[in-house]
Amino acid sequence: MTLTQLKYIIEVANRGSINEAAKRLFISQPTLSNAIKDLEEELQLAIFERSNKGISLSKEGVEFLGYARQVVEQAELLEGRYLNKKPSPQHFSVSTQHYAFAVNAFVSLVQEYGQEEYELSLRETKTYEIIEDVKSLRSEIGILYLNEFNGKVINKLLKDSNLHFTSLFTAKPHIFISIKNPLAKQAKVSIDQLDEFPYLSFDQGEYNSFHFAEEILSTLSHKKSIRVNDRATLFNLLIGLNGYTISTGVLSADLNGNEIIPVPLDTDETINVGWIAHRSTALSKLGTAYIEALHQAIPPAP
Repeated sequence: MTLTQLKYIIEVANRGSINEAAKRLFISQPTLSNAIKDLEEELQLAIFERSNKGISLSKEGVEFLGYARQVVEQAELLEGRYLNKKPSPQHFSVSTQHYAFAVNAFVSLVQEYGQEEYELSLRETKTYEIIEDVKSLRSEIGILYLNEFNGKVINKLLKDSNLHFTSLFTAKPHIFISIKNPLAKQAKVSIDQLDEFPYLSFDQGEYNSFHFAEEILSTLSHKKSIRVNDRATLFNLLIGLNGYTISTGVLSADLNGNEIIPVPLDTDETINVGWIAHRSTALSKLGTAYIEALHQAIPPAP
């Protein structure tokens, strides 16, 4: 087993394609394939699973990748210190539900740890895809919420995928509305008061189950409802249509401006927001730094 082989494994995992990885490594596809095959035969371990759909990490490969990343990271630290070698571009990816604090933390991470070269990814995406991204190590960290309603289903998926959930904070539900909405000056809003306003929610695609909804109270019926795919569209509709959505109440004026405000929702529900990662894989340096940045980015509960 060589350091070069470990770097090859990491690059293929990052790209999800041997062809793409070979291009980035400036080697031929057969050379890369043979190097991976030789390592798998030496270890008697199938690191990747091959199919008509492409290549993906096996269950054992996920664990191996975690160790490989640690070894390569330590080797580069030694090379940088004693051989004055330029470090490789940094790689880090996070998948998240649509939370402004997750974006703020990502900005802080790049500002503090960004080198001359880096390749980072921030994916605001669907709940099921967050779990799949972390399961396959497309993302090192995922951010989502649990509550009494979705907890059983989500926790089973996490257990089956060998992922663990770590809580960041627990919040009382709020609605996000425009400052011009008639409900904006109320200290608290009831479910019944929302009946005449358009309800906005994030589309969950083919996994549009109540349990994967990004908004709590997902089983409630609504006279007017609109599904969207991104946070900017949702916020524009909050303003343009006097719509509302249900979330944690944590907003960022830097990202979202001052046109949207949180108002407490009169309910006994709670929202436990946290991060998920592989049980068998230690966090990278950037992964650890991102978790620290998340804690710094979360403001006091409103």
